[in-house]
Amino acid sequence: MDIVLRALVAYAFIIFILRIVGRRELSSLGANDLVLLVVLGDLVQNGVTQSDDSVTGILLAISTFALLAVATSFITFKSRRAQRVIEGEPLILVQDGKPVEKNMRAERLTVDDVAEEARGQGIETLDEIKWCVLESSGSMSFIKQSG
Repeated sequence: MDIVLRALVAYAFIIFILRIVGRRELSSLGANDLVLLVVLGDLVQNGVTQSDDSVTGILLAISTFALLAVATSFITFKSRRAQRVIEGEPLILVQDGKPVEKNMRAERLTVDDVAEEARGQGIETLDEIKWCVLESSGSMSFIKQSG
């Protein structure tokens, strides 16, 4: 039972850390992000199983994480409020060609980051953008100005 409780705490902490790291970082992993995830995985394994190297302990820890992942998915499907807390909400980064500085600052994004993503989708300048939305997945969606 001790492994299950440690796995539960570790899972909640990982979700918390991933929300702090930010959506944009998760959608495009850099070298430091990759190191964070690899080290995080190793540290969690050590903390969850401690000195229990038995197959039963490992299966119990993995099963607990899998069950928590399914439960989290179910809860976010059923509850809009839980979805907002766990996954976040889409944010408007550009509206009518103008950057929304407050939202960009909150996600640690620059105008250059948005412009780079826009160019990747065939948009030359921010003036062509009616809406740029940072989705909860970390990707950016662009809607061009009409006309």
